[in-house]
Amino acid sequence: MAEKLHFSLVSPERELFAGPVDQVDAPGSEGDFGVLAGHAPFMTALKEGQVRVYDEGRVIVFDVRGGFADVTPEGLTVLAEHAVEAA
Repeated sequence: MAEKLHFSLVSPERELFAGPVDQVDAPGSEGDFGVLAGHAPFMTALKEGQVRVYDEGRVIVFDVRGGFADVTPEGLTVLAEHAVEAA
């Protein structure tokens, strides 16, 4: 079994997602990026766009506006100024 990435998406209202996933793609202020388990640590601001969460063949999409993404050895945390699950 492939290693999983721990991902957490938090907005000011609530935590929208938390758990192990295969990959997350996000809209960084300097360009879109993808994160897998074992990614090198970094932090970046987010621009308006979509966060795509991939896990075992399914994709969950969230619309985000602003915030920060923090990749650490423990996983990826997105602190969004505004986030909702896409329709």
